[in-house]
Amino acid sequence: MTSPASTPQHLTEKQLSSEEIYNGKILHVTRDTVELEDGTQAFREVVHHPGGACVVPLTDDGNVIMVRQFRYPHGAETLEIPAGKLEYGEDPADCAVRELKEEAGAVSRRFESLGSLFPTPAYDKEVIYMYLARDLILTQEQALDEDEFLDVVTVPLKEAVDMVMRNELPDAKTQIALLKTARLLEHEAAAK
Repeated sequence: MTSPASTPQHLTEKQLSSEEIYNGKILHVTRDTVELEDGTQAFREVVHHPGGACVVPLTDDGNVIMVRQFRYPHGAETLEIPAGKLEYGEDPADCAVRELKEEAGAVSRRFESLGSLFPTPAYDKEVIYMYLARDLILTQEQALDEDEFLDVVTVPLKEAVDMVMRNELPDAKTQIALLKTARLLEHEAAAK
């Protein structure tokens, strides 16, 4: 068995051609023809997205500032951490700082990366960059987009992690960023 760090070179696909199927405001879709490692050809439909950034705003007393909003594709309200779409070429940290201010009405004096994730790697090029924001200044001044409606909710980090484990927070970026935050805090406490 190989480790993820030593993936064999044979697991590649070579793009032979690409045809644009759809070009919208947020994403576009291509149908690519690829050559597989055995020389045969296959089709891949790929969603191209500029990516996003999300942030876990952690208060000094261990609460997470979250946002409740309606997600049209699922026809349901979700409870998520603040997040937003990158503009092409935008620094992900700048995006996360902006979304923290716009959605949660907060700024951070201690901002750190939690890494990145591929939400749906089989067909989508999106990468989401995750951050932890501490030492918050709560301005309570949101600057929501014209078509954005959300409520700000504060949840203790322990309860938010429990909600992830009870499958009450279905949003992938929220789950991963909260679990990474909890693990980071455990490591920091153990190091003291």
